[in-house]
Amino acid sequence: MKLLNDFKKFAIKGNAIELAIGIIIGTAFNKIISSLVNDIIMPALGIFLGGINFSTLSLKFIFFKEVISISYGNFLQNIIDFFIIALSLFLILKFLNKFKGKEPPKSPSNEEKLLTEIRDLLKERKERD
Repeated sequence: MKLLNDFKKFAIKGNAIELAIGIIIGTAFNKIISSLVNDIIMPALGIFLGGINFSTLSLKFIFFKEVISISYGNFLQNIIDFFIIALSLFLILKFLNKFKGKEPPKSPSNEEKLLTEIRDLLKERKERD
């Protein structure tokens, strides 16, 4: 029963829910970026480079009468996917941090005030000696 209660506390906490929402949004964002790369960027880049279709790029090897195909075109698309996602997230975080605003400085606690007074008194005492 304690295990169930602990799990409820964990699952209902804001952090777990925020993490789940972040994963869902990230998955949807990944689909959008993949479509952008596969359907817009790579065909345009292929046309620019002379009509190359990146999804069909591959190396074929004959190994013991077997044909082995290494599809490096899909790998290139995934690398471009990654860089666009990373750049997008970087720009989003930069934008959010810019508008997040800085927290006003908090007033020092009683302990900090006391330590400051002690420091100042020691400094004065040292200057007198």
